[in-house]
Formats: sequence, C-alpha cells, structure tokens
Amino acid sequence: METATTATLTAQHVEAFRKIVGEQFVFVDEESLNNYAHDETENLHYLPEVVLKPRTAEEISAILKICNKEKIPVTPRGAGTGLSGGALPHLGGVLLSTERMNTILEIDERNLQVTTEPGVITEVLQNAVKEKKLFYPPDPSSRGSCFIGGNIAENSGGPKAVKYGVVKDYVLNLEVVLPTGEIIWTGSNVLKNSTGYNLTQLLVGSEGTLGVVTKIVLRLIPLPEYDVLMLVPFRNLEQAGEAVSAIFRAGFVPSAMELMEIDSLRIVSKFVGSAIEVTDDTAAHLIIEVDGNNMDVLMGEMEAIGNLLTQYDIGEIYFADDAQQKAELWKLRRRVAEAVKLIGYTIEEDTVVPRAELPALIRGVKDLGKKFDFEVVCYGHAGDGNLHIRIRKEGVPNSHGNEAMTIALRELFTIVKNLGGTISGEHGIGLIQKPYMDIVFREANFRLMREIKKAFDPNNILNPGKIFDLTT
Repeated sequence: METATTATLTAQHVEAFRKIVGEQFVFVDEESLNNYAHDETENLHYLPEVVLKPRTAEEISAILKICNKEKIPVTPRGAGTGLSGGALPHLGGVLLSTERMNTILEIDERNLQVTTEPGVITEVLQNAVKEKKLFYPPDPSSRGSCFIGGNIAENSGGPKAVKYGVVKDYVLNLEVVLPTGEIIWTGSNVLKNSTGYNLTQLLVGSEGTLGVVTKIVLRLIPLPEYDVLMLVPFRNLEQAGEAVSAIFRAGFVPSAMELMEIDSLRIVSKFVGSAIEVTDDTAAHLIIEVDGNNMDVLMGEMEAIGNLLTQYDIGEIYFADDAQQKAELWKLRRRVAEAVKLIGYTIEEDTVVPRAELPALIRGVKDLGKKFDFEVVCYGHAGDGNLHIRIRKEGVPNSHGNEAMTIALRELFTIVKNLGGTISGEHGIGLIQKPYMDIVFREANFRLMREIKKAFDPNNILNPGKIFDLTT
C-alpha cells in the first residue's frame, strides 16, 4: 500500500485550496506553519506545508478529493492539546484545522441529545447543556481548551470516567468526510442500534486516520444536583493505590477518584499558588468525589469512605465545603500536567491497568526510574486504573527517536501488559506510542486494522503513519 509523501504539494494545489475555503483561510507563512507544527506532545516539531481552515463538510470534501487524487498527506487537527502526536504533520502536506467549525447546532431537551460541530471547546459544550440542567460527563483535564472533535478522535476520558464512562459511551452518530471526499452519517440518533456494523464506534478513537468528523450527536443525562469532594493524604504511595480498589470492593462508586503522588503535588501546588498544605510525611493524595441528588446520602457515603480509609496510614482528611474550595482542589489536579512539563517532565505515558494492580504498577515505575536513571512523577485517574507517568531525564526532552528511552519504555509497557493493562487509556497512540503496539497486539490484530484503514483510505492520505505502519 503506497504511503503518501510530501513531494506532491504544488502551488497549483494551494491555489485550488484558496478557491475552496477562501484566501484568508489558507496559510503558508512561516509563523502560521510553526504555530501548527506542534501540539502538547513532548517537544516535537514538524512543519506542515499549508494550513487550511475550512468551515463546512462540503469544503473538507473538496479538499480531500484533491488530496486523495494527488496523494497529499492530510493531518486533521483540533485544538492541539494532544499528547501522543496524533495532530503532528510529520510528513508535511496539509494541516486541516477544524477550529472554524465551532457551533453547537442543537440541544434537544426532549431526547437528551446535543448536536455539535467538532471545533466547540469541551467545557463550552458542558456549560451550554448545564444551563438546561443536562450533563455531558467526559471532562479531560484540558477541557477548557480542547475541542470535542479531538475528544472523539482520542476517545477521551477524564476524572468522571470512573462513574460515567468515556466519550464512546455518549456518541450516538457522526457526520464524517471520508478520505475519498464522500460524506456519510455513521449511525442513527437512537439509544439502541443493531443495524449493520457499528461505524460510529469504529470512528471514535480512530485518531483522524479513517475520516474527518464534521458533526457529532451526543447523548446527555440529567445533571446531578450535588457533589461532595474530599482530599485524603496518604503516607504510603502503594497504600493509596490499594485504597482505590478497597473503596470499590466496599460497594462505593465515586464520581471521581484521582491520585497525585507527592512530587507532582508539590510541583503543581507551587505552580498555582495553592493554600493546600503538603506535609513532608505525605506520599500521595487521593481526590475523591461523590455526586447525586440527595445530599444526606452523599454525606453518608463520604463518611463511610472516610471510615474505610482509617485502616491505612493517612493524615487528616480535608473536606471541600464550598464551590471555591472544590475549584481549588480540581485546579491542582487539572493543571498538574502543565506544571510538571514546564520544569522538564516532558515525556508522558498514559498507562492503564485493572485498578487493583495500581500498587504493582507504581512499584514498577519507581524501580524503572532507578534502573534507567530518570526522575518520574505519577498522577491520574486512579478510579479506573489510568496512571499518567511523567519522566524527566537530563538531555532527553523526547522519547520519540531516543534509543535508550525506547528501551526503558518497552520495559514499562511490558510491565503494564503483564499486569493485564495496555499502553494508552485516553491519550491515544498517534506517533510516539506506535513503536510499542507489538507489545499488546499480535500480527492478526495489525492485519485487521490495516485492512480497515485500506477500506476507508485506499491511498493512505489521512493522518498517515499514525497508530501503526502500513505494509506494501
């Protein structure tokens, strides 16, 4: 199967793109190209040859017809908050930004659905439906800047996933432009559908390799009236991991359960100027939230969870009493990735294991840091076993292309696999996790995925070279 290259883009192609989207939405200047040459993945930088900002599915269709015919690589991009290199134009070609497709088209209160374009910021969509007393739970840490279309591409999760599920659990239907330029709807706006193959769910999490999503229909649920939040300091990191499983075994289902080890907590506390006390004997904090419509029930749950945790070596539990205190706690968690990256923890891995195996994963990560001489901090969605691992090693800003770091990460992902987990929970594979896919998949898996890719994208123009390589 032929791989698209950058050799086919010409001035005539650029002029054709101008006729499709308008001259003001075609960018070839150095500043614009540099702005779209990176996302939040490590310190990687790849220049596209042109940046296009279409407004409609029809414009995208016209662009892809040209690119498909001429075998020009196209990299779809949302807000550029990705962490796996999925939006990096590493082969040059066309960078296709969806930022102008930013309208919430309809909030259907009767059927608890919302129809939106992909360039809407996730938090904007959440706030819009919240005004109608409705709830769209998936809330990645970058929700204030990431696009809902990017969330679809990566099957994003976030803190609420532990109780409410991830993006795939809310997507009913998608309008998609195929690499050939054809425009289709993948399903139907219904809660049950056994009509043919589930193309909707195939597109969710496909990282822009199968089609460009232009409209999204999401199911909503009623907004919980109350939530209660507490912060629990642990003097032992492994005990914090063990407590996560114990809470669920006791019959509780928190709406969020987040882990932050002490190093990450110190870094982000200083970064945001938090008043939360971090004592020297603390090894980790768990942020635990419950939500619902009966405050007495929620307070009873929190009291019972607090009593359960007394079997562990914990410090004084901190209860967030009002909206400001809750926001203070969530600010710590949501900004930790930004804080640790700024001081050199540029390499991030997005591992996920069965939640009871978190202590073993944490032990393994710390041992690897000693073995390969790198510093490591851990935080993440402990409630669903999703641990984000941030690595800092002097002189090594990127794992991608670094032989020594590749060896270390192969050991890490082997540990994850042996614990029954996998190499990405919500960030996707993109470019930088691609070398490790063989750890979790057999050749039969790759064969099926290659055939799917070929069926959707016969000329391999759409985000080529992401997730896995194609054989000729």
